[in-house]
Amino acid sequence: MVHITNNMGRIDRFLGKWASRKLLVFAIATLLAFTTKITSADWTYIAVAYIGSQAAVDLMSKYKR
Repeated sequence: MVHITNNMGRIDRFLGKWASRKLLVFAIATLLAFTTKITSADWTYIAVAYIGSQAAVDLMSKYKR
């Protein structure tokens, strides 16, 4: 169990350096839309959630300053 947790920590550090998890979800959704695994409506929902959550993070970071 410790070995799995250690690997997840490495993955999280890699993703933290490379891109945010939200961006990764957005990229996967875009890939799935191109391969017609999800509909354009589903992709739109994911895009709106990504944009909205990023806006909320930006707003809170400006509010804290």
